[in-house]
Amino acid sequence: MRTFVRPFTALSLAVCAFALLPICCAAFAQEPQVVDGMAAIVNGDVITFSQVRQLSAPREKLLRSQFTGQELENKLQEVRKLALKDLIDRRLIIQAFKKESYQIPDHIVDQRVHDIIRENFGGDRNTFIKTLEAQSYSLGEFKEKELERIMVQAMRSHNVKTNMIASPTKIEDYYRKHRDEFTSKEEIKLRMIMVSGQKDTGNAQAQKALAEEVLGKLASGGEFEQVAQIYSEDSTKDNGGDWGWIGRNTLAAPLEKFAFNMPVGRISSIIDYAGNYYIIKVEDKRGGTTKSLAEARADIEKKLIQDEAQQIQERWVAGLRKKAYIRTF
Repeated sequence: MRTFVRPFTALSLAVCAFALLPICCAAFAQEPQVVDGMAAIVNGDVITFSQVRQLSAPREKLLRSQFTGQELENKLQEVRKLALKDLIDRRLIIQAFKKESYQIPDHIVDQRVHDIIRENFGGDRNTFIKTLEAQSYSLGEFKEKELERIMVQAMRSHNVKTNMIASPTKIEDYYRKHRDEFTSKEEIKLRMIMVSGQKDTGNAQAQKALAEEVLGKLASGGEFEQVAQIYSEDSTKDNGGDWGWIGRNTLAAPLEKFAFNMPVGRISSIIDYAGNYYIIKVEDKRGGTTKSLAEARADIEKKLIQDEAQQIQERWVAGLRKKAYIRTF
């Protein structure tokens, strides 16, 4: 038997980097099941329906709060299908680990358990044990699950080249095609006065005259906030027409065009839109700037390397699936 440490010198780093899921959500998130059975067979190893439900339970809980009826059932079937696929892939990876006669030293698993007790239970081992007992788990069963997680993480890490680099050409091409990713969200701090046109009652002229009077008061030095509190007829009246910081696609298109093209501090002319009259003021602007290629290069390189690593892992697992006997029920 070969120890897993020697061929995988980065194992300790992989284990430390492995995301710790809250113990009560990851290890024990499961719903009571009345009926259990085989969900799949993977080279002779059985995956049960209860294992699928255990993995999908957190996502199912969220779906039940968002959907109902047939839409909920369709979503539940989809998430359970994905959970089963994940369990099959994990089993294939563990089988590949064992086939290579690798081993995880006991002290690594013990350290993993120690870290969980320290981070999730404040170092209180008794509380940890009682939590296991309340969930009908033995310490041995919990260690076995953690061992399998370490196996999967380490095998995935092993199948990714650690010296991968992204070529300058790929980085530049990604930057050209995804400039939006490096452009900060454009926002304006807006105040607005709305005067209803009331065209359906024949008072359009009077209301237009009122809007012109309001604009005149602002042009004469009237404070926008105070004028809005007196004359505006929309829901922001009491706040002096204050819309706060808003992004694009918040206002109707004609109003947005005026607002986002106005200089800071400028008061607009009267905007006639949808039967009402609007006067707007942009108090400040932020965002809308794009990082240069030099500024974005490190982030792009990291993403490209991660994407390539993911593709390598997927091809490797696909190869395991192709050689395996897998039957789902």
